[in-house]
Amino acid sequence: MVSSRDGATAIEYGLIAAMISLAIITSLELLGPSLNQMFQLILSGFA
Repeated sequence: MVSSRDGATAIEYGLIAAMISLAIITSLELLGPSLNQMFQLILSGFA
């Protein structure tokens, strides 16, 4: 019975990791253009 619980726990951790990854990818897609503008502004200040 213990191995059944271990397998379920591994699946749960995998699902949590997948959801966190999806949230990170989505936020980077949404914020990408504004982050690019910000870094371009910073780099132009050094030039």
